Amino acid sequence: MADVTRTTDVSTPDTFEAVVVGAGQAGLAMGYFLARQGRRSLILDRADAIGAAWRERWESLTLFTPRRYDSLPGLPFTGDPNGYPTRDEVIAYLERYAETFNLPIELKGNVRRVSAVDGRFLVEVDGRTIVSDNVVVATGPFQTPYVPDLAERLAPNVFQTHSVGYRKPSDVPQGTVVVVGGGNSGFQIAKELSATHRVYLSVGSRQTPLPQKVLGRDLFWWLTKTRLLDKTVESRLGRRLQHRETLIGSGPRELKKRYGVELKPRVVEASEDTIRFADGSALKVDAVIWATGYRPHFSWIDLPVFDTDGRVRHRRGVTDLPGFYFLGLTWQHTRGWRYWVG
Repeated sequence: MADVTRTTDVSTPDTFEAVVVGAGQAGLAMGYFLARQGRRSLILDRADAIGAAWRERWESLTLFTPRRYDSLPGLPFTGDPNGYPTRDEVIAYLERYAETFNLPIELKGNVRRVSAVDGRFLVEVDGRTIVSDNVVVATGPFQTPYVPDLAERLAPNVFQTHSVGYRKPSDVPQGTVVVVGGGNSGFQIAKELSATHRVYLSVGSRQTPLPQKVLGRDLFWWLTKTRLLDKTVESRLGRRLQHRETLIGSGPRELKKRYGVELKPRVVEASEDTIRFADGSALKVDAVIWATGYRPHFSWIDLPVFDTDGRVRHRRGVTDLPGFYFLGLTWQHTRGWRYWVG
């Protein structure tokens, strides 16, 4: 944001040079750089605690990136640099980051609407309006959990939750469980549940499994050395990779052989206590975990920064509207940052 102009009347309490929406890792990093530049800024988050997206994940979640790659600017991630941090370690780190740099964070600051008048942005937050020269949307990729409509056709006695609501195996009723979604979350949850439940994993798209370690080195050591993480979305390789789901440290063969999890194709129908798959097979289930990802939620942004399909129009997070930015979008410029989420 080197081109930010300073037109704000800083004597007004609710007037800022920059407002950041979201206090996750992207928003905190932006706050760090704004503070270093001496900008009058504010970070807003609707949650009541730092690292809210991580607090909503299951208890045993472990990042698949080593600690040496998990630091935000200005503060190393403590612990074994070659080890993999847990969910709770990430939460503690984000809290420490905000405290270390005394970042100006307002929790329970639910942004209802962002609009623009006379070259400034109006950020409406629960009964008051904040004026800012610049706005950075850093709400991240985990906004609205997505569950397919067919979930509504299952009987009330079938336990259902999105992966965001899953915490631990003991919360899931005994019996047959189908985990729907072949991303890293689906694989990790299926592995954990397999110790206590009969588990099936439904994978609807082709995955690219990658080993956690190659020749004794972590995968991300190789990706960093070969500069593959630096490939941009405009590059030939980047255009191919941005549409592929990559599995880190998991694979269908290992899942069945080591954990006894049976793989099924895409779910195509559901009724009462039965789920049907694309190959014509069916299963009676006691529980379903929908590890089906998230959808962006930008309806609160009342500005011309979207295309006809609702996608953000930007280049490296910079929109055509001066002073309005995005940070933390999937494949915003390179793939590298995305792996931090585990």
